[in-house]
Parts: sequence; structure tokens; C-alpha cells
Amino acid sequence: MSNQTMDVRAGSLLDKTDAASRRVRRRHAANRRMQAYGLGAIGFAVLLLGILIGSLIWSGGQAFFQTRIDFTVHVDPAKINRDDLYRSNWRAIVQDSFMELFPDVDNPRERRAAAGILSSGAPYVLRDRVISDPELIGQTIRVSLPASDPIDQFNKGVITRDVPEDQRIVTDQVIAWYDRLEAEGRFSTPVNWSLITEADSRFPEMAGLSGAITGSFYALLVCFLISFPVGIASAVYLEEFAPKNRFTDLIEVNINNLAAVPSVVFGLLGLAVFLQFFGLPRSAPLVGGMVLSLMTLPTIIIATRSALKAVPPSIREAAFGVGASRHQVVIHHVIPLAMPGAMTGTIIGLAQALGETAPLLLIGMNAFITSDPGGLMDPATALPTQIFIWADSPERGFVARTSAAILVLIGFLISMNLIAVLLRQRFQRKW
Repeated sequence: MSNQTMDVRAGSLLDKTDAASRRVRRRHAANRRMQAYGLGAIGFAVLLLGILIGSLIWSGGQAFFQTRIDFTVHVDPAKINRDDLYRSNWRAIVQDSFMELFPDVDNPRERRAAAGILSSGAPYVLRDRVISDPELIGQTIRVSLPASDPIDQFNKGVITRDVPEDQRIVTDQVIAWYDRLEAEGRFSTPVNWSLITEADSRFPEMAGLSGAITGSFYALLVCFLISFPVGIASAVYLEEFAPKNRFTDLIEVNINNLAAVPSVVFGLLGLAVFLQFFGLPRSAPLVGGMVLSLMTLPTIIIATRSALKAVPPSIREAAFGVGASRHQVVIHHVIPLAMPGAMTGTIIGLAQALGETAPLLLIGMNAFITSDPGGLMDPATALPTQIFIWADSPERGFVARTSAAILVLIGFLISMNLIAVLLRQRFQRKW
């Protein structure tokens, strides 16, 4: 072989090596681009989530604290009916004691303005305290009662004194009284536990989420009791016992379609069937749970069928090999192994149901309810519909409470999804 031929072959080999190196570099560059695109997408999603959570905390953080006024109240026995403490004149007792802080105010108009510093719901706080401890009747006790919404907004800096008087709801005279009470150390801003422990109210400073949380709990309980056994049984039959024919294919397609149907359609179905046909009570958690179960069923069936398919065929074959019947194979071997996946799908379905608003609005679970529901048939509201109600309220104090309620709802959703993840990691088996 001549030297010239060897040079040509060596040059061709070098060209091929360079071409292969270029292809490898292009593949590596493509991999890096894909990773960069993925990281960019995740970063963009995290940024949007951070903006959402940040804006909610910025606007709703104030609702977790409440301005209160400290003063003494004489629980005058002459104004209290011991046989009916609930209907006694608590407003007169609170206002008479509070107006002792303004001995120089005699004008009726100014007295009403001064009394407006205190929340209109303050007498109910004193009433509940005395009902829980009747020994307080006749005593002079120190109380810490909520301030009215304008004073609460002013104390938190939402309403500023720089704004001209005719453009704000707190007058210069009320600001002067506020400054005097502030100098006496009568204002405090503790954690607003009533946001969680109290039910709804028409006064923003008194409104809480207790009724909505209880209503959501009852509705989800009904939803779970209906959708879990029905969804598991349906998935087991379709995956393990149903014949493979056009009819079962049609059922499977419709289940997948139902999972994509807008939730408002289920609300209309519940309105027509449960309320108008069966005559069940409006605004009841029982009806809300039944409507949510219709919406959750397809999710549970699809998740359970996927979990059943993930069980290795060798488990079934081994069980059949020792003489087990199909029923024994499914009950004793397949379902226990698929249960973690089914539970994960169920919890995710319930978390989705917890955040649904449209079907609950259609069955009336957006009523103004000032007490916790005592059972499944009592009128109630739910967390998402409570947010809808507060967002539609004109009072400025409900703006912060709407954001705070959204944070509470997100907290429940994150908790439920975290439970689903923990269950999957705890019980999931890998083959």
C-alpha cells in the first residue's frame, strides 16, 4: 500500500471521527437545552406560585391579627335577665362602660361617633363570656373587645391620616380619640384566633371560617363515604372481572370523559336530581357531599384501575398456582397491593373536591350562616363558597379576610396532598 493511499484513508478516518464528535456534541447540546427548558419551566411555575403566595400573604396577613380595645366593664345585674342571659341588654352594658372613657363627650352625635370605635359585635363577645361564667354578673371585669373595622384598618396603616378627611371614613375627631386611647395603652393587636374559631358575621372584624371549615368537613365526609367504596368496587370489577367487549369499552370511555366534565355540570345535575326531584334540603352538606362524590368518582376509578394494572401478573399467577379462586386472588393479593395507589388517588380527588366552588354555589351552599352546622342536614357553607361570599362583600375589611381564607384553603390542600405523598412513600412497593 502506497503512502498516498494510507494518507487518504487516514484523512477519511479523521473526517469520520470529527463528524462523530460533532454529532456527540450536538446530542450533548440538545440534552443541555432540554434540561435548561425543563428548569426554566419549573422556575417559571415556582415564580408564579411565589407571586401568588406572596400577594396573598401581603394582602391577607393583616387578617391574622385583630385590633382590640382594653377597658373595664361593669356587668350590671339590673340590665341582665338571669332567666334568659342570651337576650339580655348586652349592648347597653358594653356601651355604657365604653363611654366612660369619653367623659367630655355629651353631644349625641359625638357619642355615636365615639361608640363607633368599638365593634358592633363586641356585646356578643361579652355575652358569650358571661354565659360561660355566670359568676361574672355583678362584677367589674377587664375585657379586650374588637375594634370596629375602620379603626382596625387605621391601626394597621391601611387608612392613613395623610388622606384628606372627606376622602376617608375615619374623621379627624375619631383620630384624636384614637390617639388618646393609644397613648393610654388601650389598643393591642394580638393573633386573631377568631378567624378560625368563629363563624361568619356581617362585621368583618368578627367574621371567621369555623362554619365554612365544618361545612367542608361534613361535605368531604359524605363525599368520601360515597365515592371511595363505589369507586373501588367499580374499578375492581372493570379491571378484574368485566369481560372485554364493546360495552365495557364504552363504559371506560365515558368514565374518562366524566373526569373532564366541568364541575358546574355536576352542580346542575345535583340541583335537578337531589333538590328538585328528591326534595333534599338546600344548602345541606349532605347534598354538597353527594354532588362532590359524582365529580370525584371518575378520578378514584381511574387511579384505582392504574394501581390494579401496576400489580405484577406474577402475583396473580402465583396465587392461581396454589389453587386460589379469582375472588381470593383479587381480595387477598391484588387489592392490598393496589390500595396505596387507590388511597393516593382518593385523597387527590378529595383535595380537588375541597377547592370546588361552582357545584356548591348551584345547590345553595353560599348562604349567610352565622353558626357552625350541627349535622349533615343543617344549612352550611364551605371554604371556597365562603371566599366567594367575602370577595363579594363591600366592606374593606373583607379584602384581607378573603386573602386569608384563600391561604387557609391552600393550607388544607397542601396538607391533603402531603398526606397522599406520605401514604405513597410509606406503602408503595416496587417490583
